[in-house]
Amino acid sequence: MRCFTVLGPSQTGKSTLVEKLGALEGAPRKSISPYGLNLTEFSFGNEAWCALDAPGGSEALVHAQHALLASDACILCVSPAPEEAVLAAPYLRVIEASGTPCILFVNRMDEPRGRLRDVISALQDYAGHTLLLRQIPIREGDKIVGSCDLISERAWRYREGQTSALIAIPESATEREHEARTELLEHLSEFDDWLLEELIEDREPPSDALYAISTRVLKENRIIPVLIGSASHGNGMMRLMKALRHEAPPVDALRERLAGTGNIDQARLSAVSFHAYHRQNIGKTVLVRALGAGLKQGVSLGGSSLGAIQDSANGKSGPAVAPVPGTVFATVKSDHLPVPALLSPEAAFPAPDWTAPPTPMLERILVPGSERDENKLSETLAKLLEADRGLKVAQEEGTGSQMVSIQGPVHLRDLCRTLSDVFHIAVTDRQPNPIYRETISKPAEVHYRHRKQTGGAGQFADVKLTIHPNGRGQGFSFAETVKGGVVPRNYIPAVEAGAREAMDKGPLGFEVIDVGVTLTDGQHHSVDSSEHAFRSASKMGVRQALSEGAAVLMQPVFRSEIHIPSVYSGSLVQIVSSLKGQVLGFDRDETAKGWDIFRALIPGGALDELARALRSATQGIGYFSKTFDHFEELYGKEADAIVRAHGTQRAEH
Repeated sequence: MRCFTVLGPSQTGKSTLVEKLGALEGAPRKSISPYGLNLTEFSFGNEAWCALDAPGGSEALVHAQHALLASDACILCVSPAPEEAVLAAPYLRVIEASGTPCILFVNRMDEPRGRLRDVISALQDYAGHTLLLRQIPIREGDKIVGSCDLISERAWRYREGQTSALIAIPESATEREHEARTELLEHLSEFDDWLLEELIEDREPPSDALYAISTRVLKENRIIPVLIGSASHGNGMMRLMKALRHEAPPVDALRERLAGTGNIDQARLSAVSFHAYHRQNIGKTVLVRALGAGLKQGVSLGGSSLGAIQDSANGKSGPAVAPVPGTVFATVKSDHLPVPALLSPEAAFPAPDWTAPPTPMLERILVPGSERDENKLSETLAKLLEADRGLKVAQEEGTGSQMVSIQGPVHLRDLCRTLSDVFHIAVTDRQPNPIYRETISKPAEVHYRHRKQTGGAGQFADVKLTIHPNGRGQGFSFAETVKGGVVPRNYIPAVEAGAREAMDKGPLGFEVIDVGVTLTDGQHHSVDSSEHAFRSASKMGVRQALSEGAAVLMQPVFRSEIHIPSVYSGSLVQIVSSLKGQVLGFDRDETAKGWDIFRALIPGGALDELARALRSATQGIGYFSKTFDHFEELYGKEADAIVRAHGTQRAEH
């Protein structure tokens, strides 16, 4: 079986493309994952094929990445509108990072939305590989009625519902065909000395030799050929499928490529796991592609026994025979298999770094509908993590509630639906509570006496304390200057412990940071004093001093790295400024052509708005990562509103 991935922006006709390719020589078999990865199996040219239709949209990019891990080649499906070329930038980035041979298909060419050369030029801004046009359209007025192949120099006229008809190249297309063919040959000659010599000697190279060179450079991933058509009308489908059949590399090339990216011997590389999902009453289902022979139920794969093998398209159990190399199959009761992973009989090896998903930009607290659901939620999320690397799970500070980091609102919707439909856990979501701190802006002194008599031994402790602001980032400090044993040495650690406890919640209702406490004097009683008494006296005394120290609200500030196509960099200055952030600068992204890395300091309370603004400004393409940098003071009406909304509630608890 040969396998390829179809990926690209939303609304470019990917699913229609797969449907038409699968129906060229018979009825295809199709399955749909809960995460939107469609798998279609079909026959073409007496060979078995599997097409992985990756969902569009940046939130689902991780599923496209994982599908490439199991693919001999891929088809990047794009729009015929030059202004929409930027939407393909994330996919070109992933394809080139993966090293997967790619054919770019300009779909919906029946829609007159711009010149093809402008589309290719716009896409080339984001492609490190040369985009090499292999066909040109034949036009009658504004309508595209056929295409001309630049290698064979033959032309076809599209026919609705039928295969295209071979025609002579129209005179109106002759000049453009000659120009485009010359450009094609010049690019191919960069990878073949024989062709270069033929062109220098002004000899016309035969088509068979040109097809052979094209096949080799695609297998070597040297160029990205460009084909055109309209999937909805069936135009260009046969040519595209023939290009895949004759020019895409076999499964052995994939095995060699993957072994080269991981710490694994090619001879031991048996399979690759690339997708997983959970089914009600069945459990975790893992999609695997066999790269070697001998796989069957019960054999060792990934360090443990392989579970039941099922048909990848219909989920039904198949015969207990070994899938041949290249076969895509599903397996259940194989929970030990991580996804994605490179699999040998003895171990599972991490997938290459390029499969890592973008950093999740959205954080939400999942609120279970019942106590029973609350008990199940943590365990269930751990299971879902095994199938969804775009998901991160943590606990909310202060409440311990389950907090998920997701790629965006669509990802959140899919997660909640899986929890409900598969695991019967109903949840709602809310924004996490903001993480604020407080400190003091001036020193304060306090004399606090703790005395309690309830019969028997009492409690007595007397402390004199001073508190003062520490420098930013210095945290809590404690010192003592007592003399003469007024506070015995064995009670001083209790005084420090009480002071630390007082930092848990200040007068504004938040944890206190960057404060120093000094014990200057005190008294003790030979009978009634104890560690507990001095701890209580210190805690209450420091709390009293904090209320006199002019409390100041502190907001978290995060260092953000925003990854965006260069055309959007200019708009980020205004976005960061509107969020009261600080622009640090930007650089070209050396790992992806046409991308910038924009750096800024962003207040923690504005990160959610940054995610929304970034999606809006970049058509959903841009993403950011964040690391905590520091806390800074926040004053005025904004600080007052935060204290009223969050601090008071915390203080009451």
